[in-house]
Amino acid sequence: MRWRSLGTIGLAASLTVPWMVLWLTSAYGGSVLGPLSTLGTVAASGVSILGAAFLLAWGAETAEKDVPRAFAIAVLAVLAVAPEYAVDALYAWNAGQYAGTERGIEAGNLAVANMTGANRILIGLGWSGIALFTIFRRAADADPAVEDRRGFWTDAVTVDRDLSLEIVFLLLATGWAFLVPFNGGIDIFDMVFLVGLYVVYIAIVLRGDVEHSDIHTGVPAYLQSFARPLRIASVVLLFVYSGLVIFVAVEPFAHGLEELGTGAGIPAFFMIQWIAPLASESPELIVVAYLVNKTRSTAGFNALISSKLNQWTLLIGTLVLVYSLALGRYGALPFDAKQMAEIWLTAAQSFFAIAILIDFEITVREAIALLVLFLSQVLLEFAMIRELVTVPFSSYEMLLAYSAVYILLGLALFIHRRAEFRYVLERTAGTVSSAVSGRERPQRADD
Repeated sequence: MRWRSLGTIGLAASLTVPWMVLWLTSAYGGSVLGPLSTLGTVAASGVSILGAAFLLAWGAETAEKDVPRAFAIAVLAVLAVAPEYAVDALYAWNAGQYAGTERGIEAGNLAVANMTGANRILIGLGWSGIALFTIFRRAADADPAVEDRRGFWTDAVTVDRDLSLEIVFLLLATGWAFLVPFNGGIDIFDMVFLVGLYVVYIAIVLRGDVEHSDIHTGVPAYLQSFARPLRIASVVLLFVYSGLVIFVAVEPFAHGLEELGTGAGIPAFFMIQWIAPLASESPELIVVAYLVNKTRSTAGFNALISSKLNQWTLLIGTLVLVYSLALGRYGALPFDAKQMAEIWLTAAQSFFAIAILIDFEITVREAIALLVLFLSQVLLEFAMIRELVTVPFSSYEMLLAYSAVYILLGLALFIHRRAEFRYVLERTAGTVSSAVSGRERPQRADD
């Protein structure tokens, strides 16, 4: 197992080498690889992201031997979506640098558009796509997370009941997000509440128990066999190196895709809201697909939900800090009416997704509903921007209509599943109480 695991690590690391060589040598006025075309940049940086995603996943799986699984997953989620933070922070910084000008106003709107696009992609494509992938691949290998039922549409992926904590914190962040547009911009109160919420969440999961598991195979199993100091060092190395690769590769990857898209006639604003976030979310989706392919669907969904939580709190909450630093004084990050509707739509989609999760499963029917609602809105907006269709309503009104659909569906599910929601609240209260007291949470008969 030793040589096979080392060879596998070496293969993944080798995928990152060309881009890292290019990045390192470019600081000295040139590159040993020579100038790259836009397509070459997209290919080289994309392959490096793929290799880094595997290294990141192995680091997270190995870390589960020494820290609570939820915390290992949270670290993985933060590192995997760190490039999205960097891209969004760039727009927020430009909004502050050029405040009061047309360029500054546009940058502020782009910061919000990029943030809402990333969050909606994570649910609309991530949650739904991974759920469908998990169910479709069950024929290849038994997956305990997949529940077969009579009728294809009712097959479901079950998720860990310990995710009740994340579900409640997501609901709190979503409730706050509905209020953000009423403040005239993303302000200090948003930062205090949302960042504070995530800090409290991390403090709770850090108090959790370390769960030793023998389900790991391949590279994680090999690394977990190391003595503790060497094992911890290997985890840190994997996290740091893969995080660095992802950080330096995703922005050129996203910008390269933007250039290819605009060259093909796709509007720049549409590219920044959808294509750039899709590129920056790719490491996370690759990691989750890898975990699902190892029949570790539970860990995969934990990572997706943890990513949504940190993007829905840290990403929004820190934009006002970046904007204020660039501005040279405190100021709320402004945005126009269109972006107000985008925030409401993103919060509404989150509300509906939480309503789906409160019974700790996602059925095929629910996954398709998430996917169809997401894709239909994006495609309709694209058609409206390119004037491919004539409709009797504005883009703003279309966003509000989709928000209403998400909210009505979510309310219907919450009412129908009120007993499950009560259970989620009770379980979360028990988790918080045990974290505060330091005692292990008592097991319930229905756990």
